Amino acid sequence: MSVDAATVRKVASLARIAVTDAEAEALVPEFNNILGWIDQLAAVDTDGIEPLAAVIPNHLRLRDDVVTDGNVRDKVLANAPEAQHGFFAVPKVIE
Repeated sequence: MSVDAATVRKVASLARIAVTDAEAEALVPEFNNILGWIDQLAAVDTDGIEPLAAVIPNHLRLRDDVVTDGNVRDKVLANAPEAQHGFFAVPKVIE
């Protein structure tokens, strides 16, 4: 597939990018180079190749899904500027 200046202007219009005629002419070889790389990738034989999610092996570190209360209320409230009755105290905003 070969791209011409009219196609570049159409793509720019779809992308809402303003390009001058000179810029469109300059982008023609760049678009054609990109399409050439895509053609090279399409020519690669990938039969029997498993799809990859990542190129390095990832192993999820899982923990048991156990419901707890956390038991860290006092530690959390230690960060609060002011706490009352086991909750964060905030100033009244509406009079």
